[in-house]
Amino acid sequence: MSTTLGARRLANPLMTASGCAANGQELHRFFDVAELGAFVTKSVMSEPRSGRGTPRMAETPSGMLNSIGLQGPGIQAFVEHDLPWLASVGATVLPSIAGGSATEFAHVAAVLRSSDAFDCVAGVEVNISCPNVANRGLVFACDPVSSAKVIALVREQVPRDVPIFAKLSPDVTDITAIAAACVKAGADGLTMINTLLGMSIDTDRLRPHLGGVTGGLSGPGIRPVAVRAVWQVRAAMDEGRMPTVPIIGVGGVRTGTDALELVAAGASAVQVGTASFNDPTAPVRVLRELTGLLEAKGFATFDEVVGIAHGRQGE
Repeated sequence: MSTTLGARRLANPLMTASGCAANGQELHRFFDVAELGAFVTKSVMSEPRSGRGTPRMAETPSGMLNSIGLQGPGIQAFVEHDLPWLASVGATVLPSIAGGSATEFAHVAAVLRSSDAFDCVAGVEVNISCPNVANRGLVFACDPVSSAKVIALVREQVPRDVPIFAKLSPDVTDITAIAAACVKAGADGLTMINTLLGMSIDTDRLRPHLGGVTGGLSGPGIRPVAVRAVWQVRAAMDEGRMPTVPIIGVGGVRTGTDALELVAAGASAVQVGTASFNDPTAPVRVLRELTGLLEAKGFATFDEVVGIAHGRQGE
């Protein structure tokens, strides 16, 4: 079940999804987070951030909307407290970083790199699916040039043997164009997808459910979008339209079967997010289920299944 992401080999392909398991201590009460291929932290920014106003969450059919607003303690507190704790329990960590400008991303990456606990970092997930405050709130991941600038600056701050993964938004016309721009700028891999922008109206009070009006849609309802995005980008790689790099699939995974769908589409690793809210053991359960499925189908290794659906069209 081991998998390779850039220069790193992970024991297995299962991860948490950023923002759905805080920074580890909460989930560690339910299972050993070191069992995961990697623990993905909540996106951390340069300074402490209180986030958006309440209400912040709303239930939707087959999912949920969240409008947390990247609340967090800031990178200094993260490297002083959260990252050392993760290292102390033997976790392999994929910190998620964010920023309101390309230079803020670079600063966060530099502080992260200087941490005494950096040895536990197997890669850095660059959450470019957040608004660029220097460009009228445009989401970085909706523009190839903005995406590439962030990735290039982060790449300068992170050691070459530590892969960086650009986390992409599905709210674009052509996700392959954004993916190609990120890889050209230095991304060693891609995480797909972030939440979809959505909105819900409270029909009793006839006003938006969320204090921030719009929010990110996650959960089972978005899985077909994630599968489509992974498929399209993997196809672009297979056709030589962009370099081949590993893809981390995320979006609506609740079961091993859900994970297998993303893997067959081209994902070398899978993140579990929203499912953890009602089943905190979901990441390790999905790993067990996926392992059982591959054994039942007669596969000897996990790598055999990555992208396998691309060679089976029409069979």
